[in-house]
Amino acid sequence: MATLRDIAKKASVSPATVSRVLNNDLTLSVTDETRANILKIATDLNYKKANHPNSHYQKHLALVQWYSESKEQDDLYYMTVREGIEQQAPKYGFQISRIFHNDIEEIPNDTDGIIAVGKFSQEQVQTMTLICPNIVFIDDDQFSKGFDSVLTDFKYGIEKVVNYFVDQSIEDIGLIYGEETSTDNQRTIPDLRFDSFKSAMEKHNLFDPQNCFKGDFTKDSGYLQMTKALDKENFPHAFFITNDLMAAGALKTLQENNIAVPKQVQLFSFDNTALSRYVNPELSSVDVATNQMGAASVDLMQDLLTNQQHVVKRIELATKLIFRQSTYATIEDL
Repeated sequence: MATLRDIAKKASVSPATVSRVLNNDLTLSVTDETRANILKIATDLNYKKANHPNSHYQKHLALVQWYSESKEQDDLYYMTVREGIEQQAPKYGFQISRIFHNDIEEIPNDTDGIIAVGKFSQEQVQTMTLICPNIVFIDDDQFSKGFDSVLTDFKYGIEKVVNYFVDQSIEDIGLIYGEETSTDNQRTIPDLRFDSFKSAMEKHNLFDPQNCFKGDFTKDSGYLQMTKALDKENFPHAFFITNDLMAAGALKTLQENNIAVPKQVQLFSFDNTALSRYVNPELSSVDVATNQMGAASVDLMQDLLTNQQHVVKRIELATKLIFRQSTYATIEDL
């Protein structure tokens, strides 16, 4: 069985330092790298701490994910959010239990905090609160309800996309967007990127609801909505598509109909997951700091659990435009 001395030797620190890190002593002056390294070594050595009454080594977090495990493999957006959480958790000695598809009844009874990723109905939020009131939301703005929330900037990133197309004298810009429901079907979640797109287009007096096509964020939906767009007499010369999966489906439609990208129509996607680089042509996309979103949620949870002066926060992370082959611009052009 591994001991404190075994961990200390591998980490090149004293056993006392190991003990204080494993007891989550935040007054200890060590670097974040050292703290994370000690926790990793303890995990690798399968270290088991003695069960003393005053032991507070690990806090247990439930990572509640509103999608299934198979869907995560398809939608890399949420996978990178989760990876950000899991990479940051050892810094504070958090142990994570993953809960898929909002199976809230599976949240362990000894949970100290919940990081909820995705969209949730009021009823689901209330149920989670009864299990554990310490909740941080990612990708769902629950700030007005008194919960810490980590979000992505839609407004400025999408405004930059619209301005990019307008600067090329393209005025007929189409939109393919999505709508979702919570897993209990009690809440319909509109795509806030629609509002940002509409606002940006209205600044140029260009918004046309006839050029907007609503899907459900899947590749098949992108394929179908672009097929509908092709039936229009005046087919837009550019499209903003609100996630990479739908953009991949839309691109397939264009290719099957021999419409050249970007020569005849330019595409700009949102999320910038790995998928945007694996299609041909590669997709220009609005880059979302998904990994940092996950890390920020863990930092908020640590403050929530340890800081008696904790103030509820709404954190919105910036986006940036990544130009690839589905548009004419390159980084050097901008």
